Amino acid sequence: MLLILLIAYSAALVYWMFIGFGRSVHTDGPFRYNLEPLRTIKLYFDLDNGVSFPRRLINLLGNVIVFVPFGVLLPLLRKSLRSVLALLFVSALGILLLETMQMLLRVGSFDIDDLLLNLAGVLCGHILLWSVFLKGKR
Repeated sequence: MLLILLIAYSAALVYWMFIGFGRSVHTDGPFRYNLEPLRTIKLYFDLDNGVSFPRRLINLLGNVIVFVPFGVLLPLLRKSLRSVLALLFVSALGILLLETMQMLLRVGSFDIDDLLLNLAGVLCGHILLWSVFLKGKR
């Protein structure tokens, strides 16, 4: 059942990242990317940059929250991913693949800050899983 839930959630995430939210293919200009850590995050904390509060919230919190389920489901499905380092490593590889595909398919950009926020979500899910698991063991 957990595997079916993971597959369904992953499919929804791929849809959101590549098709949803009115995404369209941008064939003009160079590939879009940001390799400078915290550049985009700092931009969203600059109150004078013209970005609306809802957009800031969606970008920052959305990139975290949407990956929380992976921090819960992956360790439940694979014992080898119960280690936080193994979980973050495998998750980083998957997120790197998704970010790269967004850029190459020109439906978004590769942003190192998205990777960091997504990994924070995986870590939050892992902490949530273990806090619930450990609480239930007492």
